[in-house]
Amino acid sequence: MTDIDVLITFAEKDNETEKKNEQGWVTQFRKFLELMLFQVLGTKPVIVIKSEFDTATAPAMDNAAILVAVLTKDFVQSGRCLDLVEQFNKNTSGSSFSRVFKVLKSPLTLHEQPPRLRDSIGYEMYQLDAETGEMKEYADFFSQEAEKQYWMKLVDLAYDIHESLVLLKQGQTKGGNVKNIFKRKTIYLAETGHDLSVQRNIIRRELQRHGFVVLPNHTLPQRLGDLEREVKKDVEMCTMSIHLIGSAYGEIPEDGDRSIVDIQNKIAAEVAVAKRQSKEEFSRLIWVAQNLKNASDRQKSFIETIRRDTEAQEGAEILQNPLEDFKNIMREELMESQDALSGDVPSGKSIYLVCDKVDHAEIEPIKEVIEKSGFKVLLPAFEGDLLEVRKRHIENLRNFDGAIIFKGKVNDQWVRMKILDLLKAPGFGRNKPIQGKALVGAGNIDTYKNQSLTLINSDSTKSTDNLKTFLQDFK
Repeated sequence: MTDIDVLITFAEKDNETEKKNEQGWVTQFRKFLELMLFQVLGTKPVIVIKSEFDTATAPAMDNAAILVAVLTKDFVQSGRCLDLVEQFNKNTSGSSFSRVFKVLKSPLTLHEQPPRLRDSIGYEMYQLDAETGEMKEYADFFSQEAEKQYWMKLVDLAYDIHESLVLLKQGQTKGGNVKNIFKRKTIYLAETGHDLSVQRNIIRRELQRHGFVVLPNHTLPQRLGDLEREVKKDVEMCTMSIHLIGSAYGEIPEDGDRSIVDIQNKIAAEVAVAKRQSKEEFSRLIWVAQNLKNASDRQKSFIETIRRDTEAQEGAEILQNPLEDFKNIMREELMESQDALSGDVPSGKSIYLVCDKVDHAEIEPIKEVIEKSGFKVLLPAFEGDLLEVRKRHIENLRNFDGAIIFKGKVNDQWVRMKILDLLKAPGFGRNKPIQGKALVGAGNIDTYKNQSLTLINSDSTKSTDNLKTFLQDFK
């Protein structure tokens, strides 16, 4: 058994600060990861940070379930950091799943990364200037830019750590056998071009939330021969492959002349033919973006090839429709009938009224307007233990059609965390798009005008009319 859920290792310089009372990058990262893991796990995780010169936490190596390495050039040049990674890999060499994750605090090419970490799943937690291409650290972790990059990557990391912790726990209770933990199928979710990476992550989290094993679960090799072997091995373990095709042709591996996106599709087609001949279950779902105005001639040619190949192969389906419609079709293909939402889901449209316990009394007028407009009101749980409160919150995030955040006595950080919850709601297994989000609050709420929210000032004499207008848009 392990006493520590996550051990974060880093180079000392990467946690230094210019101001005396300021928290370092790694310290901040640990705090945010703990917060995110708490939401996913339902219990507070045990997270320990260990720098290259820290000897006080030396015993942690033998007691840690997961290692997170904060990768920078200083980390790569630190013999002590590399030794620690080597030691953890040696201690966990018997595991059949990933227990090492890498967080890139600054850009590093695959060749610049330590060989032992090149295959580990990576999460880019830095900001690139769109105009100059220069890297910079986030000064405000709650800015709109940070929510799109830093926090979304943090969500991915938390979910992936959760999966590994579940596997580890199951393996420990079943004598180390993790082969049959998942009763469901294994899905190959192909890597995409850069333009669809966010959409792929949302689909990956949704599949994982429903208990599916999603491959690839490691960084794909950069050399063509190694890449083809790894992709074929993964696809052959699956009963379905899912491919998202956008405007970007994708990265071309070393020694290759076709993109990784193209290669994955080719191998999946070959596996489909072989499995059909041996009467094994395998199907392919391919989604092509509707807007391909910026696609290169090569990408357009690739898409035409896909259309010809899939038409000639049994069990392959190509769709060029809105992504939400594609996801619904994907669910129909994958989800068993008992995974449909329970009878508690309202038959009509529902509004999740997100509020804190301190503001419970003040939301009654808003609740009344929503109900009189013909909607069911979903509320958070205000009583019970933390697990019950979290369970209700996630259930509401799965089921709501629209959401209204109420800002009364709560602070700005609480509001931003709730906005983030709505942003990551698709990852909890929603089966319908979010139709609208609003923020109702007193005072200056213009600071949230770039958060894709309808702002309704409760101090205004027209606040009720504005709320009714927002609700009417749903109809």
